Amino acid sequence: MTTTARDRLLDAAVEAFAEHGFGGTTTRDIAARAHMSPAAVYVHHATKEELLFAISLRGHEHALEVLANAASTSDSPVEQIAAMVQAFSEWHARNSRIGRVVQYEFGALSAEHRAIIADLRRRMEHHLQDALVAGVDEGVLEVTDVRGTARAVLSLSVDLVRWFEPGGAHTAAELGRLHADLAVRMLRPGPA
Repeated sequence: MTTTARDRLLDAAVEAFAEHGFGGTTTRDIAARAHMSPAAVYVHHATKEELLFAISLRGHEHALEVLANAASTSDSPVEQIAAMVQAFSEWHARNSRIGRVVQYEFGALSAEHRAIIADLRRRMEHHLQDALVAGVDEGVLEVTDVRGTARAVLSLSVDLVRWFEPGGAHTAAELGRLHADLAVRMLRPGPA
């Protein structure tokens, strides 16, 4: 697969933002990492914030697709939750640099762009909320605050971007399985 100039630019921006933050990165830094002239950045994006938005949009859309696909693998709410948490954790581990940028630089987006990303985040939460409600209705899950629980469970996966580095003690798949198991055990009714 051929890497385009725009792809090189996005990859360079992810690395720069992940290392130095949005505020600590200049378009010159990004261009140098992409082996391009500083003017080339503006050929593809009018501002540094638009570049951040492109990264955030692509990352969130892909993560939403991962959740939706996982949710569709079963009719069982418990299996859906396990599949979603496993897939979401694996995605965050495998894409920890992108995840770090889109999680920690949300506030650097314009109000218009934040609203678009916030909508994608709500859609992610809804996938988990739907499975939680179905599990409660079937009596196989115990949840008193569906919205708060969905956020807490998704946070297991999102938090990986803070500390996960490839080649560490656990693989992305191992962490995915661990998080899925933890999530399901947290949500099952306790002993009477």
